[in-house]
Amino acid sequence: MTLVLLLLLMQQGPQQPVPYSHKVHAGDLKLQCAKCHPNPDPGERMTYPKPEVCGECHKGQYDHEIPWVRVYQIPSFVDFSHREHLKAGNTCEECHGPVAQRAVIAKETDLTMGGCMECHRVKKASIGCNFCHETRN
Repeated sequence: MTLVLLLLLMQQGPQQPVPYSHKVHAGDLKLQCAKCHPNPDPGERMTYPKPEVCGECHKGQYDHEIPWVRVYQIPSFVDFSHREHLKAGNTCEECHGPVAQRAVIAKETDLTMGGCMECHRVKKASIGCNFCHETRN
């Protein structure tokens, strides 16, 4: 019973401060991920939309930062770069699922170490420890 409840909560995703549908924005309107989620230097993270971006269509509604709730969190001991993954030809959907079909974003893919290593094996990327983790003294 507990596992079923946990799976249901994961599918629903966290409560966001503003109702937002990726299905409408990325699906129906065909907005590209980077439109709302820029990748500033050095490239580790994709960021959340700035109010000005939302305001391009929703004039006057968003004149303040929106405290979005992160769905995916990579542990600090993992050296991960969205930019490097995108340059290698990976797509957002490979790690985040078919977001353009989702009204609500929830964890859909296995972003554990095992899931990442399996993807690296399939794509013939390094699975050496130091590829994703810093050497400890």
